[in-house]
Amino acid sequence: MVEFRFSPLPKTQIKNIIFDLGGVLFEVNYHLTINRFKEMGVPQFDVHYSQMNQMHLFDRFERGEIPPTEFRKEINQIAGTSFSAKEIDEAWNAMLLGFPEENLRFLEKAGKYFRTFLLSNTNLIHIEKFYEMIRRENGLEHIDCYFDNIYLSHEIGARKPEARAYEIILEENQLNPSETLFIDDSPQHVEGASDTGIHAIWLKPGLNVGDLFMFS
Repeated sequence: MVEFRFSPLPKTQIKNIIFDLGGVLFEVNYHLTINRFKEMGVPQFDVHYSQMNQMHLFDRFERGEIPPTEFRKEINQIAGTSFSAKEIDEAWNAMLLGFPEENLRFLEKAGKYFRTFLLSNTNLIHIEKFYEMIRRENGLEHIDCYFDNIYLSHEIGARKPEARAYEIILEENQLNPSETLFIDDSPQHVEGASDTGIHAIWLKPGLNVGDLFMFS
């Protein structure tokens, strides 16, 4: 039996859960990247990029429309700098903190009760670092075993909160939106999911994803 906590859901039986990655399952801190770029001499980086809003360059990169080489080139053009690929990648990846073991254990439990999916706005630089981190810190080569399917924005060509990002999952897996729950730490992404008919929960700051459920 599963009880949903902190957010009342309709009596409709939830059969599927779509999880965000960064900020829900994997720990991130966007300010670390913003601060790193500021330390490198880009004082207005937070004007171009934040959790709530970002310029078109970052959207294009997350949709897989440009390669890392073009992303780095445009970062230097915007900032008026000549940073190396290594310097940009290290600053860009500074936000990535790690995959708590408790969240992996939570996913194991959730998978016994629901079909589980991952939907992440990410990019080639971040995902390469992500897999490096979970190999080193969690002893994992991949996380496929925790989900029925994984959807990464740069692979599917759509990013949250665009309706197409959610619709791809619903269509490919024949999911009923009324039986599907989406969990994200960004309110604009939650709103996007709700607009497609999916039940959605905003994981507010200070809460862990495991706090939303009670398994018995």
